[in-house]
Amino acid sequence: MREIVWHEASVSRARREAQQEHRSILLWFTGLSGAGKSTIAHAVEETLHARGARTFVLDGDNVRHGLCGDLGFSMADREENIRRIGEVTKLFLQAGIITLTAFISPLRASREQVRELVGARDFLEIYCQCPLEVCEQRDVKGLYRRARSGEIRHFTGISSPYEPPQAPELVLDTGALSIDESAAAVLDLLARRGVLA
Repeated sequence: MREIVWHEASVSRARREAQQEHRSILLWFTGLSGAGKSTIAHAVEETLHARGARTFVLDGDNVRHGLCGDLGFSMADREENIRRIGEVTKLFLQAGIITLTAFISPLRASREQVRELVGARDFLEIYCQCPLEVCEQRDVKGLYRRARSGEIRHFTGISSPYEPPQAPELVLDTGALSIDESAAAVLDLLARRGVLA
């Protein structure tokens, strides 16, 4: 629409990054429910916060309480959920924040849409690879049990597909690695990418 014009801020992303001595980046954790996405994202954030980095975790459940509270779990709604998150993370990148997201994000096309939106340099896809049976054993929310009984429709890994990343920046074998080992691998990736000063 011609009436809407992007307003460029005088305090730029580059100035924010220089002030805080780290660049902004998007860490996109993907994987089945119970694969450890949120737990690892928060563990990484704890370490980064202790180092003085500006961070924020966008968690799937939390986002659905507000921003995406009007969406269900049909494939179309899931795609819209991820599109909205992509737009939010783009703003967070401009704010100079290291953003960590923890979303199942089952479709490759949706994740690639976010990569294109924010730019490949700023998108690090982290695949929390965990066998379905291990995720079901963890099942702290009882979701797999409810999905197996037919109580939850469109449940990823049971009645709805999950498309693993084909070329993620990092694969974490969360069925075998500890939380600390997984977090250390993510921090190593950030160091190799020159995110932290």
